[in-house]
Amino acid sequence: MQLTHHQSKFSKQIFPIVLVCDSVIKAPNIGSLLRIADAFGIERVVFCGEHIPIGKRMTKTSRSTEKYVNFEIHHDATKFITSLKANNFKIISIEITAGSIPLNQFKLPTKQPIAIVLGSENFGVNKNLLEISDHILHIEMFGHNSSMSVVQAASIALYELTNQFCKIL
Repeated sequence: MQLTHHQSKFSKQIFPIVLVCDSVIKAPNIGSLLRIADAFGIERVVFCGEHIPIGKRMTKTSRSTEKYVNFEIHHDATKFITSLKANNFKIISIEITAGSIPLNQFKLPTKQPIAIVLGSENFGVNKNLLEISDHILHIEMFGHNSSMSVVQAASIALYELTNQFCKIL
C-alpha cells in the first residue's frame, strides 16, 4: 500500500547547502527546483539573474513549496558566489569541462557548508563562476546526449551530496 505524505516516516533535516541557480529562467524549472530543494532539505535556493519568473506558472510546478523553502533572488551570481566563499562555503559547480571530475568519485572533505552552482538551461555554468569554483563536478552519462535538464542534474547532485552529508554530520 502506498503511504501518504503524513504516513511516511522520513525525518526532516536541513543540510548546509545553498543551491545557486544562475540564469535559470523557465518558470517550470524554477518551481521544480524549489520542490526538489524541499525534498532534499536544502538550506536555501538562490536564483541569480535579471528576469526570474516568480508567478503562477512557477507555483503550479512547485506544488506550494515556494511557501516554505527559503529562496532569494540576486542579480549578480559572481558577486553572490564571492560572498559565499568569504563566508567559508565550498563552491561546487555542476558542469562538464575538461577538468571536471565525476560526481560519484567526489567526496565531501568536511561538514563545511557548500554551494551547488547550476547554470542556465541553454548555456550551463558561465566561465566566471567556473573559475571561482572550488570543485567542478559532472554527472557521467552513457547515452548519446551530453547534457540533461537543470532539474535532473540538480536532483542527481543533491541526492549524492546529501547522502554524503548524512555520513559526516
